[in-house]
Amino acid sequence: MTGKLFVIGTGPGNPEQMTPQTRAAVREATDFYGYGPYLDRLDLRSDQRKQVSDNREELDRASAALRAAATGATVCVVSGGDPGVFAMAAAICEAVDDGPDEWRTIDLTVLPGITAMLAVAARVGAPLGHDFCAISLSDNLKPWNIIENRLELAARAGFVIALYNPISKARPWQLGKAFELLRTLLPATTPVIFGRAAGRHDEKITVQRLADANVANADMATCVIIGSPETKIVARDGRPDLVYTPRFIAGGKN
Repeated sequence: MTGKLFVIGTGPGNPEQMTPQTRAAVREATDFYGYGPYLDRLDLRSDQRKQVSDNREELDRASAALRAAATGATVCVVSGGDPGVFAMAAAICEAVDDGPDEWRTIDLTVLPGITAMLAVAARVGAPLGHDFCAISLSDNLKPWNIIENRLELAARAGFVIALYNPISKARPWQLGKAFELLRTLLPATTPVIFGRAAGRHDEKITVQRLADANVANADMATCVIIGSPETKIVARDGRPDLVYTPRFIAGGKN
């Protein structure tokens, strides 16, 4: 008899932004697998068990959770944001793909959450109001030349670009290199939004022009959104500026 496996995202970290579906899965589960800070966001009962692992141990965590579910437990694998965006849903699917046949019979449910770029965008207006893409700057799982190629193509295509995993102690230079490249492709006035811990008590939102964008505004809790040539900043007297990307481009039809 197999159990259940939920893969959830806690959203940006504000408890009010966790979906009702996710809350129901948390109430049902008995065993929780995840990175410590994400598990700490949950208000668990005394009969619910945490299995904490490092943020870089995704496949080991996925395999451990699947083994527990295969024995009949109701398991919850916890990500921040949305579990399908640079998070644990892909690791679970990969583990199932490469694992024993019994893992394919587990009752698996992936529940959506609010991902960082949506939380950051909402804090400043509507920078994702037209076509956009998301790119992780981490070169732990793909070569840096692929990241550079994708950044160049996205900028040339006119996409707004949301950057995940922009910088860390182990990867201190990638965001600076990304800005160097994009400054050769985009107007100097292109808005850049640094959204750190959007929706949490330690939130910090900074908007700069690409020419002046400072990597010191970013850490691993930051999502960086780089506008397209059409993205605008609207000044408001006594209130924060609005940043938005118009819904239309000249020559289009409604």
